[in-house]
Amino acid sequence: MAWPTIIDMAVTLSSMFIPVHDPDAALGFYRDVLGLQVRADVAADGFRWVTVGAPGQDVGIVLFQPHGGRSQAEGDALLALVTQGSLQAAIFRSDDLDATFEQARASGAEVLQEPTSQPWGVRDCALRDPSGNLVRIQQG
Repeated sequence: MAWPTIIDMAVTLSSMFIPVHDPDAALGFYRDVLGLQVRADVAADGFRWVTVGAPGQDVGIVLFQPHGGRSQAEGDALLALVTQGSLQAAIFRSDDLDATFEQARASGAEVLQEPTSQPWGVRDCALRDPSGNLVRIQQG
């Protein structure tokens, strides 16, 4: 099936969501290690949604607890996927991959792959955030 083309219309990414079991631990990684800025921190009904983003980039990354706004069964299923490392959270870009990697390693982040030149043309590394999400960082 061919998708129709719409002329003169721009679609851009506004927000993305990363499930985390502990918002404070997630902030320690995404804010303190990767250098993202906190844009919003909202609590409701015993749950918390923290929006972070890269300086100069208009994309919000919402760190959310799996049980917030979901049934117990849905939250449990999502949390199980997160904690066993089944979800890829995001691919970030860094101007200095080696320094970013060393900062992440020094913070105690779980290293899955040291900076490596990939056959598809990028140089990147792979880590797990404190919740178990796979995070890749490319040389930018």
